[in-house]
Amino acid sequence: MVTLIVKKERVGPIRGRHPWVFSGALKNIPEGLTSGEPVVLHDEQGNFLAQGFFNSYSQIAVRIWSWDKEEMVDAEFFEKRLKRAYELRKDFVANTPSPLQSPSGRGTQTNAYRLIHAENDLLPGLIVDKYAEYLSVQFHNPGIEHWKDLIVKALVKILKPKGIYERSDVGRRTGHSAHSVISTEAKRSGEIPPGQTKGFLDFARNDNEKVGLLFGEVPERVKIKENGYLFWVDIIGGQKTGFFLDQRDKRLALQKYVMNKKVLNCFSYTGGFSVYALGAGAKSVVSVDASQPALELAEENVKLNKLDESKCEFILADVKEYLTDCQSGEFDVIILDPPAFVKDRHKIKEGLQGYRKINEMALRILPPGGILLTCSCSAHVRLEDFRFMLSEAAARAGRTVQVLETFTHGIDHPELAAFTEGEYLKCVFAKVL
Repeated sequence: MVTLIVKKERVGPIRGRHPWVFSGALKNIPEGLTSGEPVVLHDEQGNFLAQGFFNSYSQIAVRIWSWDKEEMVDAEFFEKRLKRAYELRKDFVANTPSPLQSPSGRGTQTNAYRLIHAENDLLPGLIVDKYAEYLSVQFHNPGIEHWKDLIVKALVKILKPKGIYERSDVGRRTGHSAHSVISTEAKRSGEIPPGQTKGFLDFARNDNEKVGLLFGEVPERVKIKENGYLFWVDIIGGQKTGFFLDQRDKRLALQKYVMNKKVLNCFSYTGGFSVYALGAGAKSVVSVDASQPALELAEENVKLNKLDESKCEFILADVKEYLTDCQSGEFDVIILDPPAFVKDRHKIKEGLQGYRKINEMALRILPPGGILLTCSCSAHVRLEDFRFMLSEAAARAGRTVQVLETFTHGIDHPELAAFTEGEYLKCVFAKVL
């Protein structure tokens, strides 16, 4: 195994369990290393620091997956990682009763969740989502792709799925991988020159955009269960890996706000929030999205759960245009769950203006006592900036807003304490006073 020496002034983040090592932190990188090649990191005195794999000769040189000197990287290594991740999800997602039972008395079993969350499960760049008896996987960098065969074998052995499908053609919910976020440590060290991001988007290379069946068979649609509700998921052609699993706990939290209320679900996609709202006794639900196939699947999901179709309306429209035509008091609850408005750190100001505009429009529509659920999946927008944006939107709308609940990642999307670059999701439930 190749040994790389870390400069004495740069060992802090590694000892602090940050999973990235930048090229400027290394005394020397020998020529001829291939992506995925195992490496061990030592300090200048020869003391062991960590081990991982060589990533590339660009900004992130090494991705760490172990701080254990004795751990061997082989088939058992990946099996242990998968078992640990699987146990977490089984204990706290699949087998844990929901804190809020739906009025219909539905069961609480969940069989769809994120199984591997890249760096945060110590498998940098690997995403695995479980949809009932099928798996959707993403290899977000060439280094982790190097280990694809062992990873697939471990998934088959531990999970025993009916099929595994690769979706390395898409980033996560934000529209890009966590690896595209410029880390504080890298900026502080001067490794990323001002305005320079070229070469940092490691995963978004054409030669890594791969899709296809890796094991067994995967149908065009898979039926999953989430908190007792049923959904059709398009693993092969849907957004992300097929379903927005990261909003599971927010969908559940929404239920207590919608009884006998008129609900507007903006950017509704396949109707996750709509189904939960109907199941919790909403008076009516309007779902608005710019994708006709998504709306058609949303309508099928309502039917799948045997909910009252007469309470539903599915509208193909641009959300901003639709909100412009809405009347004050037309809805009691509005959900804003847009795609990432900020996909580049240089577009933060522009993206925040987009968030502010739709939130201002929603706040003008809601009556006193109305509920706004507003979300951002832009990794470049921090929670404090999102809160400030909401306060600006409220001021422009001439409304007073009271934050009731704030959500970030769910249990199946854990975050390493040191890996703040992996943060992306922010969801705020607010009441209009």
